Amino acid sequence: MQHKLFLGRKLRRLREQRELTQSALARQLEISTSYLNQIENNQRPLTLPILLRITTLFNVELAGFVEDDESRLAADLREALLDPLFTGPAPGIGEIRNVVAASPEMARRVLMLHQAYQKLNERVQSLADTLTNNDRGLSVSSSQLPYEEVRDYFHYCNNYVGSLDEAAEQLAESAELPIGDMQAAIIRYLKRQHDVRVVISGAEDPGEGMRRFDPASGTLTLSAQLPPPSRTFHLAHQIALLDYSDRIERLVAETRFMSEEARSICRVGLANYFAGALVMPYRRFAALARQTHHDVDVLRTRFGVSFEQVCHRLSTLQRPGARGLPFYFVRVDMAGNITKRHSATRFQFARFGGACPLWNVHEAFAQPGKILVQLARMPDTTAYICIARTVTKHGGAYLRPSRQFAVGLGCEVAYADEIVYAAGLDLRNADAAVPIGINCRICERSDCQQRAFPPIGTELTVDANNRSFIPYLFTPPVTTVD
Repeated sequence: MQHKLFLGRKLRRLREQRELTQSALARQLEISTSYLNQIENNQRPLTLPILLRITTLFNVELAGFVEDDESRLAADLREALLDPLFTGPAPGIGEIRNVVAASPEMARRVLMLHQAYQKLNERVQSLADTLTNNDRGLSVSSSQLPYEEVRDYFHYCNNYVGSLDEAAEQLAESAELPIGDMQAAIIRYLKRQHDVRVVISGAEDPGEGMRRFDPASGTLTLSAQLPPPSRTFHLAHQIALLDYSDRIERLVAETRFMSEEARSICRVGLANYFAGALVMPYRRFAALARQTHHDVDVLRTRFGVSFEQVCHRLSTLQRPGARGLPFYFVRVDMAGNITKRHSATRFQFARFGGACPLWNVHEAFAQPGKILVQLARMPDTTAYICIARTVTKHGGAYLRPSRQFAVGLGCEVAYADEIVYAAGLDLRNADAAVPIGINCRICERSDCQQRAFPPIGTELTVDANNRSFIPYLFTPPVTTVD
């Protein structure tokens, strides 16, 4: 059955931005004012002819207008509203989507308020421990940790920063930086353009960092412990700081961060974004990705980058007019902490608590270096092709142990024909997909034997005379009718 498009509130915002009345827009779309009013109030769906007229009239990209760009905000808000703090029946996802569509800024502010509550609650609970440790480190001045603020910034801009991405691609072409072997060319560029000398430090000093730049002497020092892909990345990062600092500052100024720490972290994040876009220029990377059916190992070899860098770059291919496949990207440590996350798909990550234990990113640690492929299905019935593999950050010495992470990459099965990792998967069999969720805290699956604790808002069923293989038996929460 064809999916109906109810995009009335988007259309209304476009109309109001152009300062058009309903009657004026109706004339240009060649429909009646009453019909337009019904469309804007989501009482009638958009037909294809009207949709095409809208994109032409307002000069917007069809995919961008149709794309459900509010889904991640709705998912975050739904998770927050399942907190026991909110009593009574939980609002349905349809109601939440209506709220987000009607006033996305209000939804963000509610989310910020809940995050402030969460952080304050965590700090209050740890007050005794903090006081025991000389009463240091207790602060309630910010609703979010700085890293979380920056993570959300990239999350809600769809992990695509157009001005930096395009600038990096233009520089790669104008400076004739060779794809797959940029290190020497970037070193020459830094010397020629900025009189910056690159020095590779020895690995003996445990206090040496990965990268250190001395503006006074114009010396960039890189650790000898860095593998070639990381060394090239840090060189590209330095170009961002020297050539595009004004552009980065403008982007940071447009944010509404709560602290200078968050603004500083964002500057580093934007410079990192530029570095990835420079060593993997958008159009050439996207073209080869499609040509190779998104084979990460082939792309890694061709562009001279790491497995993690390729996965991250695949999740950023959201340029208007030249979009790549929508991927999610995640990096998880051995304790299950999500250290990097982004989703250009409907796949969402939990903001609080761990990830689903049935997700293959956890299994990757048991088979280091091997690419694991999983066909997974979320509670909303959307199926994903998920790959996971461990990556190792070497410490370089016995007393500096290596760090290990699992990297996850995935897309919806609708794109299976364009994904090399779909080979051998039974895509037609719904039972072949592993049922996973966002996390136990908000997952409503009642038959999961791996569940760590019951979902919030449920009533437990406890029978002293019987014990099930399922850890928690519960009654699903009552939701309002959408």
